[in-house]
Amino acid sequence: MKNQYVIEEFKLEESWRLFRIIGEFVEGVDRLHDLGPAVSIFGSARTKPGTPYYEKAREIAALMVENGFNVITGGGGGIMEAANRGATEAGGKSVGLNINLPFEQKPNPYSNISIEFNYFFIRKVMFVKYASAYVIMPGGFGTMDELFEAVTLIQTQRVMPLPLVLFGTEYWGGLIEWIKARMLEEGTISEGDLDIIKLTDDPEEVIKFVKASNKD
Repeated sequence: MKNQYVIEEFKLEESWRLFRIIGEFVEGVDRLHDLGPAVSIFGSARTKPGTPYYEKAREIAALMVENGFNVITGGGGGIMEAANRGATEAGGKSVGLNINLPFEQKPNPYSNISIEFNYFFIRKVMFVKYASAYVIMPGGFGTMDELFEAVTLIQTQRVMPLPLVLFGTEYWGGLIEWIKARMLEEGTISEGDLDIIKLTDDPEEVIKFVKASNKD
């Protein structure tokens, strides 16, 4: 049976694995180097078409294209499909950075630029490197991973500050309150760190925030 745990493969053919890693970086950079301004949109792969957050992601992606931004997603279903769909329907570049997984993740048909990755960390570099903003829709562990990685990179000044929007006050509001009540209260973050994140339910507010932060 093929080993599904990619990280363990480093024990087997480490030298050749490094070439594969370099190859994925090269392909990503080669395919995206002239992408232009883009927004990375994240969210659950399990969100169904026609549901409120699916349609909001589709609307936000279309607004991004109409305002000069291309769209990057993880290339799968749910929110990712919705965002790729909205971007394609609006005539923009719709990037899907798909990850090969043993379950759940399948490329959606709405990406007009599609790249396959075996390694999460390479894919995550591409999300950050080519994004002018992050929009985080409701999602699960993978979405939380992308959220906190982006916040950490901005907080530690490892990347240029970029707008980071949490969409869905009902979904994310409890998390923000917990961060204030526990992290801020315990002193594990600074009050200014909360300014990294903007929480909203309005697609028009998302685009206004992204445009204002990218006006230079």
